[in-house]
Amino acid sequence: MGRAREEGVLRDFCATCMRFFYDNPLPVVTALVVTDRRLLLVRRGNRPYRGRWCLPIGFAEVGESIEEATLRELREEAGIEGRVTGLVDVDSVRSGYYGDLIVVTFEVEARGGTPAPGSDTTQARYFPLNALPKLAFSSNRRAVETYIRQMADTWAIADSFSRAMGNEAGRERTDLLSDALLHVIEWNAEQIVHLWIADVTTNRSTPAYHAVDPARLFRRAHRIVSQFGRWLGGGYDDGDIMKFYMQLGRERREEGFPLSEVLSALSLIRKHIWTFALSRGVWNRTLAIYMALELDRRIVIFFDKATFHASRGYEGATAST
Repeated sequence: MGRAREEGVLRDFCATCMRFFYDNPLPVVTALVVTDRRLLLVRRGNRPYRGRWCLPIGFAEVGESIEEATLRELREEAGIEGRVTGLVDVDSVRSGYYGDLIVVTFEVEARGGTPAPGSDTTQARYFPLNALPKLAFSSNRRAVETYIRQMADTWAIADSFSRAMGNEAGRERTDLLSDALLHVIEWNAEQIVHLWIADVTTNRSTPAYHAVDPARLFRRAHRIVSQFGRWLGGGYDDGDIMKFYMQLGRERREEGFPLSEVLSALSLIRKHIWTFALSRGVWNRTLAIYMALELDRRIVIFFDKATFHASRGYEGATAST
């Protein structure tokens, strides 16, 4: 056995059989198991990095698939039965202990078992993803960071949905994803109102507004846009909405505006708030699309209340909760 170059690489070579022999990286498998945003880790019992935490990890054996190896290591090192659900990361690593490695990390769903150490580990437990110990291997750290980036939008949507649904029967809550779009609306309230004025003074559904002084229209519409922001921020409750819009309905009746035009004018304000928010968004991510849908829901709730109470006030209904 000698050495010869193939494609610029010096390799073992048998001159008798004219065959090259290759020294390839060792395949390593890693299981990334997350339950309720808690990551399963094991404490190593052997070198290297004895006593440090890592993902369940080990070498693939001859005769098993890379997925089978992942589930075997998970079972042996952490006592968990699982199901591979996806590939998270593939990393090339140079180890001073084992040489060149190819580390393949799969996301695994826990299907059974209780975290328990195995022959190569001394502990197995779940850690919150925002409070992880320092991981032994750089490939583990890279895989976890990749996974968190991949899941960030999904978690943000879930959190925002939970906050919204948690207060479904009461006042709208802050700290929702769509608050970012709400801030855009608040910062640009004057521009939104000017767009509405240009619309309401020319729209065929609101002819009674065509001759109204634009400054007067501006004051009225700006107050409504501001109210919307205050209501979403918790500074303006449903009682305030009822009182204001019933009074608005009474005033418009006294001024001679047809009810249909009053409701159409409110609908146009709603339209311009919505379209302005959409024009400022970049809708190439699921997260951004969800933000828009969440904001739309909040706009609908506010203006449904506004039009209902304006109609009651216009029709002369007695205010009541």
